[in-house]
Amino acid sequence: MRVTPGARRDEVTLDDGTVQLRVTAPPADGAANEAVLRLLAAALDRPRRDLTLLRGATARIKLVGIASD
Repeated sequence: MRVTPGARRDEVTLDDGTVQLRVTAPPADGAANEAVLRLLAAALDRPRRDLTLLRGATARIKLVGIASD
């Protein structure tokens, strides 16, 4: 997925097969990463604890793991 921190509003979109997340949190001290995980969890109707950032802690392209039930 591609992440844009510091956006005007939080949103999840799908563009040409790529998940795009925009979060209002700034890209500092992990705030944007946490906002991404919270937003994605809400969009997937899953608890935040089920999501883990696997790759891309300091990049715009991120890989997130989702725990199975």
